Amino acid sequence: MLAQVCAENALIALRLARQMPAVGENTTPCEQVGRSLAVRLQVQPTPNPNFLRVEAQVQDTAVPLLAISTVIGRY
Repeated sequence: MLAQVCAENALIALRLARQMPAVGENTTPCEQVGRSLAVRLQVQPTPNPNFLRVEAQVQDTAVPLLAISTVIGRY
């Protein structure tokens, strides 16, 4: 459940930014109930340039816990 919160928060932050994220990969920490998790966001282009595919992967040290993906469109 904590991994789900971290992943959803990262994806919501991208949507609230109201701009298209850069294509690529980055990792950010996510502290939840005293646990330090890592959220890796992978942003990839799609055949339609108005949309990007974003995958959020949450890890506890090197152990993958959860991966969810979505599509973000231009505003």
